[in-house]
Amino acid sequence: MYHEIFGDPGGNRYNQTPAQFTAELQTLYDGGYVPVTAADLVAGRLDVPAGKHPVVLTFDDATVSQFGLTRDGKVKPGTAVAILLDFAAAHPGFTPVATMYVNFEPPPFAGTDVAKGLQWLVAHGFEIGNHSVSHANLRKAGAAGAQQEIAQSQLAIAAAVPGYRATTIALPFGVHPRPDSLAWRGSAAGISYRFDGVMEVGSQPARSPYAASFVGTKVPRIRSQSTAGADAPYESKHWLEWLRTHPDQLYVSDGDPARVSYPRGSKQAVARKFTARANAY
Repeated sequence: MYHEIFGDPGGNRYNQTPAQFTAELQTLYDGGYVPVTAADLVAGRLDVPAGKHPVVLTFDDATVSQFGLTRDGKVKPGTAVAILLDFAAAHPGFTPVATMYVNFEPPPFAGTDVAKGLQWLVAHGFEIGNHSVSHANLRKAGAAGAQQEIAQSQLAIAAAVPGYRATTIALPFGVHPRPDSLAWRGSAAGISYRFDGVMEVGSQPARSPYAASFVGTKVPRIRSQSTAGADAPYESKHWLEWLRTHPDQLYVSDGDPARVSYPRGSKQAVARKFTARANAY
């Protein structure tokens, strides 16, 4: 889970410098991780090479430090997307994709035409996700207000990218509306929405989407930072090291997206909708 990527994070634990972001991409690459989108995760479309590990890079709030286009339609240098593209070009096999959770008040990626910007991202394999219209606290907004915030964001995304439907949402502040189900299904002013995935705020790695224990409506995210103290167990430095030292807990691709391989006798049951693709070894 990323927020701002700029020169001076100002001590904000949600932000990184470009150098920190690049270093984390290098750690992921060295560890055999390959980026996929949140939509691919929750749908069980994990197509990465054998022996590699899928990772979802998510960016919240659609800020200018994350992405923008110049007047000639090129990605603005120094933004997170530019850094990701440059890194992938120098590191074969590291797919330059991410999920961008956008707000529309103020407009996403200020200084860039909304339609052109979102269309560029979709055309280049990035996912556009819902983050509410105004980054509202969906619980405080009430049931009607939460649905309005989410539905209007769906409408804005569809208006910017005709034919595109956001299939995942990241909860602003990590706060669920009441009831929780309004986070993934609801309607307002004749606009209905239904999400396959609901992303929460940083905590721990998500389970495999092929596992019966995977809950698409409550997907945890790791905060991408490395600080000391009480927050450390929620952050990427902690979890990447933990996964490195607990390889039996790390998803490893068999290289065949049509098959779900798992150790025979595993305590992790395969989700019912994927049993026809199950391959015990």
